[in-house]
Amino acid sequence: MAISTGDTLPDAQLIRLGAEGPEAVSLSEIGAGKTIAIFAVPGAYTPTCSSAHVPSFIRTKDGFAAKGVETIVCVSVNDPFVMKAWGEATGATEAGLHMLADADGSFTKAIGMDFNAPPAGLIGRSKRYAMLVENGTVTALHVEESPGVCETSAGESLLAEL
Repeated sequence: MAISTGDTLPDAQLIRLGAEGPEAVSLSEIGAGKTIAIFAVPGAYTPTCSSAHVPSFIRTKDGFAAKGVETIVCVSVNDPFVMKAWGEATGATEAGLHMLADADGSFTKAIGMDFNAPPAGLIGRSKRYAMLVENGTVTALHVEESPGVCETSAGESLLAEL
């Protein structure tokens, strides 16, 4: 069953590439006592993810900050090496977005956002969504009907919830 507004996020260990190599990042620690924005993409370097979804959160970062959202997290079922390179390539890292890998897809599965699109080579990937989370509780959730569309899950749409 998919996560919904009012639900508590499971404590997930995502991965980022740090100075010493891959390191675990606790999603509950990132969001403890804060309002954070989390958005997920079907895959790093895929067209809509690179040209629309990530740029929408770079554009709206200051707007989120003005409304009290200190942290924006991008999650993808990819490895941390890919997420680091993609964050640098898109400008997301420079903008201060947290590019985190759900390498085995366990977080994505735990919240019921996993899907498969074999014709596109996407197996065990994440649906495209964006959510606001206040101290671990989902307060807004926008899920796209199609992985190739970025409208309701765009930064501007989520920012309008605040």
